[in-house]
Amino acid sequence: MKTFSFRLPDIGEGVAEAEITGWHVKPGDMVEEDQTLVDVMTDKATIDMTSPVSGKVLAIYGAPGDKVPVGSVLVELEIEGEADATAATKPTDVAAEPAPETESDTFERTVVEEGPAVDSGNGSRNDAQDGGSPEDAFVILASPATRRRAEDLGINLADVDGTGPDGRITDADLDAYLKERMPMPALREREGVKDVRIIGLRRRIAEKMEISARRIPHFSYVEDCDMTALEGLRREINASRQGAQPKLTLLPFFMRALAQLLPEFPHINAHFDDDAGILHQHAAIHIGIATQTADGLIVPVVRHVEALDIWDCAREMSRVTNAAREGAASRAELSGSTITLTSLGALGGVVATPIINHPEVAIIGPNKLMGRPVVVNNHVTVRTMMNLSSSFDHRIVDGYDAAKFIQRFKRLLENPALIFIEPRTWT
Repeated sequence: MKTFSFRLPDIGEGVAEAEITGWHVKPGDMVEEDQTLVDVMTDKATIDMTSPVSGKVLAIYGAPGDKVPVGSVLVELEIEGEADATAATKPTDVAAEPAPETESDTFERTVVEEGPAVDSGNGSRNDAQDGGSPEDAFVILASPATRRRAEDLGINLADVDGTGPDGRITDADLDAYLKERMPMPALREREGVKDVRIIGLRRRIAEKMEISARRIPHFSYVEDCDMTALEGLRREINASRQGAQPKLTLLPFFMRALAQLLPEFPHINAHFDDDAGILHQHAAIHIGIATQTADGLIVPVVRHVEALDIWDCAREMSRVTNAAREGAASRAELSGSTITLTSLGALGGVVATPIINHPEVAIIGPNKLMGRPVVVNNHVTVRTMMNLSSSFDHRIVDGYDAAKFIQRFKRLLENPALIFIEPRTWT
């Protein structure tokens, strides 16, 4: 038997260190070759590190949130034979930056030894591993997040029936257990503070927001829009769509309106390099779609919107946002936006002051649709209204330009036929 030291390999692209975001093994575990040991995040990607050998874990080094330099020992393994103790592994790029950690999607197996197994009929009770007897153990499948929640609630997972794949215990199973078996707790005072270390994607989001807020002098502009005609058009199109045509939300219309408008405002479809003092005005229109995922806010990008029709916009937006939520978006799909749309849908509120996605100079935030009484032709009537919130980099965009831009944008939204007409025919 000999000891094998697994070190953080040279990932390339100038990466000198990586942040540990999650462990898949612990001391005493037996691992197989190519089994995932640890997840790490660099400035470029989230990567899972796999073992080049089989063996027993003797020790692990570092906790989630720790940054370790290339070459540092991460895991020590006890192995058989004469395997090369200096061998390295090739990391697997599982999600381009800033992809979320996959902790919530990771299965953990716990072998519980407590007498005869009870078959729940859902697969959560399985034969023992490592030579154990089916009468002596069963296996519990649950994600780390579900395990932490069960621990916080004081629930023994062995008492919970899992309804997920292979008997995996889900949050819904915990909810059902609480509803059926646990009485309502008595009202009581609570004490204590729970310290949560901000790591991985949440840390990256915090750093990005800090850069944007610190370096960009924001100013916000809000205008209300009468969306009655556009909402009616959207519903009519959806009612008559055919074949593989996707269902349209409002965002594809906003994307097409921006594609019409931004060539007139090239300094708004731009990146400002404040270190070099250069404004990069882009001919291409790459729209970032701020997307909430289980692990935080990500901005996948719909590229070359100027070349997409309304259906293409809807399809591509759905594709990249779904990829972001699933942690499967590529690096190119998560970078390069020239302006960003941010929307909370039905939770959009009345008004917002969105933070610009550095190094862009503008962000547009539609709020929720509401029926409101308004005066039309000296008569009060109910119209479908929406506030349009926006923020601009005041170093590049003057208040007058911002107001002119939003007023032109409003005109397109309130007269949606103009969205589908070449700009030269109506400007």
